[in-house]
Amino acid sequence: MTHGHLPEGVAALVGGEAIATARVDALLRAIPPRDEVPGPDAANGADKVRCDTEPHQGRGEPRDQPQAARRSQTALAERQRRRWATQVVVADELAHRACAERGLTPPARAEPHTLAVDEADVADLGSIVAVVLAYSPAARTLLAHLTDEQNLPEAAVRDYYDRNRDRFLTQDALRRGVDPFSGAAPADFLPYTDVRDGIAHGLRQAAGRRAFFAWLDRARADVVYAVGHEHPGDPSHPDHEHRH
Repeated sequence: MTHGHLPEGVAALVGGEAIATARVDALLRAIPPRDEVPGPDAANGADKVRCDTEPHQGRGEPRDQPQAARRSQTALAERQRRRWATQVVVADELAHRACAERGLTPPARAEPHTLAVDEADVADLGSIVAVVLAYSPAARTLLAHLTDEQNLPEAAVRDYYDRNRDRFLTQDALRRGVDPFSGAAPADFLPYTDVRDGIAHGLRQAAGRRAFFAWLDRARADVVYAVGHEHPGDPSHPDHEHRH
């Protein structure tokens, strides 16, 4: 990731074209910060959205900390929030262009709106990608396209079934406490034909997400960010924050 002193009013350059800070500001206004100093679960002010780019609070509650320390934490949290929002806006722009390149009908660019993202998606995808998919119609269109492209061999589906026998016990076997790996009878498991489509769907979804992650990493490699709009985890800025 690169960053530099871009013209005023420009948050980033995507393919040499400017992404206005006004787009980032609009997203920040749509998702205001909480009144208290944000913690790791409060990046965008929405209860259901967890962002892992916010700083830890430290030992004391904000109200117990010196006023200067609270101001410093608030300033850091706001800087990280701006960087986080820039990533969301840039990813929306990249997805819009990727749809056009693939001959997909690009949806309208995302309009700022209050977001509600399930915490399970944050855990699976990471906070930025989870919010991008909630925010950006183009990102969802691209993800669906990449998922449809996945070629899933039948052998992979069967292998998943064979390696994860504990997931396919019958209700009766579960009630009896059957050990799926020792002493279980064939009748204790749901038939492969009954669960095959569900397994295939889950594996294809996972493969599509991996393809989306790989696309996003490649697509944003050449983005140039204005100072103050870098990726929250970019170690080239002094107050970066990156946790998994």
